[in-house]
Amino acid sequence: MFSFTRKQFTMLAVFAAIVLTMPIWLSPLGAAYPGLMQKFVIYAIFAIGFNILFGLTGYLSFGHAAFLGVGSYTAVWSFKLLSMDMIPALFFAVIFAGIFALFIGYFSLRRSGIYFSILTLAFAQMSYSLAYSVLTPITNGETGLLIARDDPRAIDTMLGLGQTTSGMPMPSLIGVELGGYGGFYICALVLIACFFVSQKIFASSFGMALRGIKSNQTRMMYTGFNTKPYLLAAFVISGMFAGLAGGLLAVTDPIAGAERMKWTESGNLVLMTILGGVGTLIGPVVGAWLIKYFENIFSAINTNVLNSFFDFLPDGLQEVMVTIMSKFVGEGWHLTLGLMFVVIVVFLPGGLVEGTERLMRRLRRTGKASDDPAGRVTSGRTVNE
Repeated sequence: MFSFTRKQFTMLAVFAAIVLTMPIWLSPLGAAYPGLMQKFVIYAIFAIGFNILFGLTGYLSFGHAAFLGVGSYTAVWSFKLLSMDMIPALFFAVIFAGIFALFIGYFSLRRSGIYFSILTLAFAQMSYSLAYSVLTPITNGETGLLIARDDPRAIDTMLGLGQTTSGMPMPSLIGVELGGYGGFYICALVLIACFFVSQKIFASSFGMALRGIKSNQTRMMYTGFNTKPYLLAAFVISGMFAGLAGGLLAVTDPIAGAERMKWTESGNLVLMTILGGVGTLIGPVVGAWLIKYFENIFSAINTNVLNSFFDFLPDGLQEVMVTIMSKFVGEGWHLTLGLMFVVIVVFLPGGLVEGTERLMRRLRRTGKASDDPAGRVTSGRTVNE
């Protein structure tokens, strides 16, 4: 389970270095804020978990936002009833999200293809409606579930760790409050651990079985291989990753609302995975970072920023360029994202990561061919012949 090949260790080390140095390389991009970097990390965990289901089995779920919401609600209730420590909050978030995923997966996996996708979407929308209206005593409806100073917090009270300051209680780790870069690095370590687990799943016999299901499930069933337990296990693991991401959202911002369970969250998750590369280890992470960057930084660009950027142009041309570019930034950032999605799907159908790898392989082959003066050998004859 914990054995490493050199390639796996190198990939994990490089990934860990990239994640831990995010404050450095995101600074020139204007995104080196602890709160934003926490979002980058948390949604990367969300996408990694989704990729275990969609990338390995080919089963496309439109309902994973439900597990994100369950994780958030569970974590906040842990803060209210048990302790402000993040460890029990994340533990219960993962467990309850896994149980909920087991329930939804048991029924949804009775169908495949588009019918499976519609079932997961239906369950997610029902969950959203329940959280928004019917289960108001548990979810606090549209206001959202918040922590309060007078919450019981049984474990903190028993250990004499009651609130000692005049402000609102804040999530902590073994008594140390989480905030700023400390909170980011805790989330970053969780992301690295999740990436490691994903690596091991991809390289395991379980992962190979999931790939076989994606390749030809009917053939596997004809050989006597029972695919349902493997699919359900992948669905539950994916849901637990989503619950962990939801719990971390509550840790970084102790509030849980029904908006985290909307179908748009599931749609964004699908976009993240496809943009980065379905079935690749690093692709969903890249897709999550790209979309969150567009959502938080690219969308903040306004006409003032554009005017300062094009101030080297003559006045008339500057006005034209600002008018055109303003349609693609600010409130129009979805247009840019949509165009990027179309370009990637058409020209890089495997996503950014797979497309980059394919381009690098082509460049290496071209370089080798140019270095060989005799020409390549094809079918026993050289090209020059």
